Amino acid sequence: MTSPEGSGPRVVSRSARAEEYVFGALVVGLGVFTLVDATSIAARGSMGAVGPRAFPYAVGVLLVVTGVAAVVATARGRLGSAEDAEDVDPAVRTDWVTVAKLVAVLVAHLVLIDVAGWPVAAVALFFGAAWSLGAVWWKALGVAVVLALVVQVLFASGLGLSLPAGVLEGVPLLDG
Repeated sequence: MTSPEGSGPRVVSRSARAEEYVFGALVVGLGVFTLVDATSIAARGSMGAVGPRAFPYAVGVLLVVTGVAAVVATARGRLGSAEDAEDVDPAVRTDWVTVAKLVAVLVAHLVLIDVAGWPVAAVALFFGAAWSLGAVWWKALGVAVVLALVVQVLFASGLGLSLPAGVLEGVPLLDG
């Protein structure tokens, strides 16, 4: 195979081709899921009007078409090219401890939303992610507290949407 720039042969590993097929299949699967799920949307009104199902149907069809096109392109040998500008060293191995920390922080966030409320869960998420990625803990904690409270106030006061305040229930700016 030659590279898209025509600068010579490009070595394509078997796993790269498999990854392209998996990507296409996932996009097709997401499109099918969207189409199937859109059928459960209750639609009232006249038959000639565009209803609430139109947008999910359009997105689902576009996802299926895009996924199929990706699979067909892969089968024809047209693979995506690697990003030259990416600042990634392929010789460096994945830091699974950091990945595990980030997964644990995300799970803690999901659990804490119901238990302690959005502001506390958001502080745990923002602080935990920053700490896992190497931030100075006390700076990350300060930024996390400010960021979580700003998001809570913007949603509750600014947009009129209620995020669960949890343990901070009753604080005037944080309640919707």
